[in-house]
Parts: sequence; C-alpha cells; structure tokens
Amino acid sequence: MESTKQLGQTIKAARERSGLTQDGLSDRAGLAYSTLAKIEQGAIKSPSFDTVYAITQALDIPIDSLLNPAQPPAPSSPSDTAVKFIFCDVNGVMVRFYHHAFVSLSEETGCQLDKIESAFWHYNEPINRGEITLKEFNRSMARHLGVKSVDWRRHYMGAIQPIPEMHECLKGLSKRYKIGLLSNIMPHFIDEMFAGGTLPELDFSCIIDSSQVGAVKPEDKIYLAAERESGFKGQEIFFIDDSRANLAAAEKFSWRVFWFDGYDTAESIRRIKQALNN
Repeated sequence: MESTKQLGQTIKAARERSGLTQDGLSDRAGLAYSTLAKIEQGAIKSPSFDTVYAITQALDIPIDSLLNPAQPPAPSSPSDTAVKFIFCDVNGVMVRFYHHAFVSLSEETGCQLDKIESAFWHYNEPINRGEITLKEFNRSMARHLGVKSVDWRRHYMGAIQPIPEMHECLKGLSKRYKIGLLSNIMPHFIDEMFAGGTLPELDFSCIIDSSQVGAVKPEDKIYLAAERESGFKGQEIFFIDDSRANLAAAEKFSWRVFWFDGYDTAESIRRIKQALNN
C-alpha cells in the first residue's frame, strides 16, 4: 500500500472530484467523521482493508486506484462502463437465514449458539465446494456437537426469509440487463428455494452454484466459471454481494462490484440503482 500520507491525499482528491464533503463521504461509507479526517491527514498509519474498501465503495472507484498510486482515482460513470450482466449473491442479498437457523438448531439440541456457529463454519466450506454431501455434513455437525443427529436442511429452509425489496429491484433490472446468481451454497438448496418461492421467478441467464463448480468465493475458479457461463467479463459484469472479501476478489477480474448492506436494504437498493443509472 502507498504511504499513509499519500493514501490520505489520494482519498481526499477522489472525494473532492466526487463533489463530497468529509461529512458526506463519512456518512456514505459508514465511517465516523473523525476517522475519515484522520485518514486524509495521514494520522491513521494503517487503516484496515475494510475501511479503505468502504471508502472506495462510497466513491464508486476501484480499490486499486487507492492502493496503487499509479492508477489515478476517478469516479466511474455508468455511461463509461457498459454493464451487461448482473450477478447477485443469494445468502445475505436475496435471503436472510443465519441467525434464525442457528437459534433453531440450538433450541432443538440444547447446544450453545457459539458452539453451533463454530461447527457450522468448520464444515460449511467443504459442503459448499461439493467435497462432502449433505448427509456427511449433518453427520459431522452431530459428531462435533455431541448430539444424535442434525438436519441442517430443515433448519435452513425453515429459517430463510426472502428480501422482497431486493427481489423487486432485480425484477426491474432484468428488463435492462441479463441477470444471474453467484452463490456459495449447499447442493440442491437453490432448486429447493425456487420450488418454495423463496427466490423470485425470473429468467436467470445462469446460476453459478459453488457446489457444482467445485469452488467457493473468493477463489478465482468460481469467478472464471461465472465469466464463462455468462459470456461476459470485466466491467461488463456488475456483482452484488454482502462480503467485501468476495467483492475484492471479483475486482481482480475488473468486475464492477457493489457491497450490499442487509441491515439497510432500502439504502443499498437506492445506491444500486444510482450506480447503474437506473
């Protein structure tokens, strides 16, 4: 990363080009005013990646333009970039599930929530990559928790809640863009979510299911599969996800990215439309 002073100057220049005050940028990025002011002054010697990433999202500029001073930051304009395809994450963007599913499993087994979450994240990546079956996942979870059995599919499907505002947003966007799903997901879960009406009935051009691809975000393989299946690449793709690590990985392929805040869906949708000039 460039020196602290250079980073602060680069952020300040990008902010001024966007016509934002420090108050405006700090509010849009979800930062305290004092934090942004100190970063621009060079007083914070090593701002976290999440902080820098939040600033780039608020300014609608690639993160490389701040981390690499050879690339001058300039807010991108929808007219400058011909977005043709929108990929959308599932968990955290189209549906919510984590907390209620964990609570449900905790109530059924009597296990503490932190123990359940620890076990889940231990086995979640292998099943999302298709390395183990759901039966094997359940068996491993039960053994880890010290209980007789676990039926994660039942708890997950019983807990997920659609985010209807995002469904409507995607329906509107589908009139102008081709759309697809790009998700770290367990085998057959997406099909069941469509069957149960949890996901909207839209004409998805392609669905990138990690358990079928054999790779999970933020691994390169899944983004390459998405480009291959969609027929688009680089800045033709607009990617909506609630994980900054997944978005940062997509930016390596020059995708346009958008961080979705599930705690403020209305603001996220407003900014999606603004970014796409929709």
